[in-house]
Amino acid sequence: MHVLVNAAVSADGKLSSRRREQIAISGDKDFARVDRLRAESDAVMVGIGTVLADDPSLVRHDEAHRAALRGADADPPARVVADSRCRTPPDADVLAGDRETYVLTSEAAPLDRREALESVGATLIVAGAERVDLPAAFEALSTDGIDHLMVEGGGELIFSLVEAGLVDELSVYVGALVIGGREAPTLADGEGFVADFPELELDGVDRLDDGVVLHWVVR
Repeated sequence: MHVLVNAAVSADGKLSSRRREQIAISGDKDFARVDRLRAESDAVMVGIGTVLADDPSLVRHDEAHRAALRGADADPPARVVADSRCRTPPDADVLAGDRETYVLTSEAAPLDRREALESVGATLIVAGAERVDLPAAFEALSTDGIDHLMVEGGGELIFSLVEAGLVDELSVYVGALVIGGREAPTLADGEGFVADFPELELDGVDRLDDGVVLHWVVR
């Protein structure tokens, strides 16, 4: 499975403020770029922190672009949530409608929460004892036909994916604002690396809106 991480950060590398609220970092041209990337993907993924903070629907994509690539009858991109304890609310927007939604969870998730998510149509993939075993969960997604996955955050999930060696590409919009804050989330949170830092190869730079899009491939 090919994994693309896409994100928008401030000039100082923050995804949002210390309050974890959504901030408009990019503009209309970048929104259109992201919609095209979603349209090219089999599924769009976020972590549970993003679900709880922003309640995204993950349904917006460039429908005309997808139809041109895959045909007018192509299904829209599926949705994927990494959620080790099944904390996704059953009424979350990511579960609304009839679009396929996968919840990657662990054996530690309470049974009643699992059943609640399945009752509203989520497809659960259980992998890992305490936390989601991302390589195993991705293997299951691949078996189910997900060949191109777009990951939109947050920082904890992105770090875990990089740590597991699962990221192939990284596309980052850097906006013209400073957010600051020790507690503000960054592109890659988690424990961080102290050695054997993953290396990237710069593959492109594009000026867009009031910022730039940096595209890297992972070595």
